Amino acid sequence: MATYVSEHVAIDARAEIDIDVEIGPFCVIGPHVRIGRGTRLENNVTIMGHVTIGQNNHIYPGVVIGGEPQDISYRGSETQVVIGDSNCIREGVTINRATEKEDGVTSVGNHNFFMACSHVAHDCRLGDHIIIANGTLLGGHVHVHDHASISGAVGIHHYATIGAFSFVAGMSRVLHDVPPYMLVDGHPTRPRCINVVALKRNSFSQESIDSLAEAHRLLFRAKVGLAHAREILRGNDLVTPEVANLLGFIEQQQEGKHGRARERRRAS
Repeated sequence: MATYVSEHVAIDARAEIDIDVEIGPFCVIGPHVRIGRGTRLENNVTIMGHVTIGQNNHIYPGVVIGGEPQDISYRGSETQVVIGDSNCIREGVTINRATEKEDGVTSVGNHNFFMACSHVAHDCRLGDHIIIANGTLLGGHVHVHDHASISGAVGIHHYATIGAFSFVAGMSRVLHDVPPYMLVDGHPTRPRCINVVALKRNSFSQESIDSLAEAHRLLFRAKVGLAHAREILRGNDLVTPEVANLLGFIEQQQEGKHGRARERRRAS
């Protein structure tokens, strides 16, 4: 059964709370909430709406999960937040439930670290092993891929995609998709170099790192264009799986609107 650190909690009897869940004082949990075993809620956590939280998460004071989307088109439909396992959600984080504009789910994967006062807006989709630092704000419909790291006080435009193993520098303004494996910063952000620290920490081969460095040089320094860069990389036998992923990501980005692949161009 769940453990309640204090009697000063407000938990709806219809909430489904698994064994070994620890709930601190002054928490509020609504009727449509499910919490997996081993998850720990510190004091003053609010979980409302249709929310599913997996196992072994640690949720700190002042967190609000499942609040209504901050979208003026929302009309009270039963959209959701779904959170996986082993996430650390620090003080004051807010994760809003979805609208009906996509599949009705704001989703968070596993082993992510949300630092204090960061915000995940409606319809966002986050993968695994992501770090989001203090005060960073994700607009609606943002996708963040596995192993991405986002520094503090970053603002991310709605519908932007943050690629896998990328790094966004602090206080950046993200208007466009962030390519995988890249380190970006600026107002708006631009790829400055490959994220070599993450690549080495995650055991990418030296061949892959060198190939990505050359792809970055061609695409973002020499600016030879996607087709020409692909031709040069193929000619030099540098199209590793990572480079192929990078080229495919940029191709989709260029087909989108305003540098965002998932914000599609409308036919004229």
